[in-house]
Amino acid sequence: MNPAEAVELVTTILTLAGLAYLLIAMLAARSFRRAPRVTLIGAPPTITVMKPIKGMDPERYAAFASHCTQAYAGRYELLLGLSDPDDAATLAEIERLQREFPDAAIRAVPCGKRLGTNGKVSTLLQMLPHALGEVIVINDADIAVGPNYLAGIATELSQPSVGMITAPYVGRTADKPNLWSRLEALGISTDFMPGVLTARMLDRGVRFGLGSTLALRRATLDNVGGLEPLLEQLADDYELGAAVHRAGLRVVLAPEVVTTSVPQYSFSGFLQHQLRWSRAVRDSRRLGYIGLGISYALPWAMANVVASGFALPSFTLLSLVALARVALALGVGVGILRDGQVLRDLWLLPVRDCFGLLFWAWSYAGNEIVWRGDRFLLKNGKLLKR
Repeated sequence: MNPAEAVELVTTILTLAGLAYLLIAMLAARSFRRAPRVTLIGAPPTITVMKPIKGMDPERYAAFASHCTQAYAGRYELLLGLSDPDDAATLAEIERLQREFPDAAIRAVPCGKRLGTNGKVSTLLQMLPHALGEVIVINDADIAVGPNYLAGIATELSQPSVGMITAPYVGRTADKPNLWSRLEALGISTDFMPGVLTARMLDRGVRFGLGSTLALRRATLDNVGGLEPLLEQLADDYELGAAVHRAGLRVVLAPEVVTTSVPQYSFSGFLQHQLRWSRAVRDSRRLGYIGLGISYALPWAMANVVASGFALPSFTLLSLVALARVALALGVGVGILRDGQVLRDLWLLPVRDCFGLLFWAWSYAGNEIVWRGDRFLLKNGKLLKR
């Protein structure tokens, strides 16, 4: 076998493996849709929502406001943790929020100390003593939710076997997004979330958390060691969910889809964010991440067309892969996540998948990441300040 034939054979095998993944992912999406819904057991608990804040995120005020109009029968409060207690813009937003929602329990918590390399966890640790709720909900500053968000969390957590709730999410772009923000949002809905659903099916449950929502009982948080073990971790959300799973409790992916705002990335900003994300997943799920490279069936199929010398069978295989890829994108992105942006940007799927394969390979080339302007080295999932 000459080198050209070897390359053709390898790309054919990788393409077929990628096609198998796409079919499995579609089954995983079907499994999630058919999951039974539960009802609330007992009285609704008091809930504290904790949002750590650093810098300015797009659509942040709307995200805050979405937590103040909850159709929830129990008591709840919103804590906003300020990593910079003197941030005038954030303080003004909180004062506006308190004026517009006088019946909501909204408090700002100064969190000026840096307790570890993970600034988010550092802020959360300083917020936690101020929380009144028996259920703690943590989500990022730019996460916006629907009016039944807390009711759904309370219902799922009322099941004795459930230890944590996390939530699927979509990335919402600006009215006139640039290419990089569109690729980011498209990747969340058609690449990342299908991967989450596939892991949920193959692992027979979720074994990690997503930063979109980490909701758990205060007692559960205490039983798994609290937040202190996460102070040096990059993937703190993943690790907290993993700790709950190790404690013998279920992590549930809620039916509620939440929204994060995608900024107008520059090219370098897009690269930095994707590389941070890739290396975080690499260190969190080492064996699973190796197989992630196979999931990019579309780039492998395109490479196979070239490697075969544009032979007719390779075009047939490319057509099958493209059909399966579009079906998965529509099934998850539109059917489950209700993300209309997927329809707008469907033509960008080959570009997004080629970038995805590139970042997968590049993630093994080093350990440096950039997070909100700070540079770190990543060693076994832990952050080391440069």
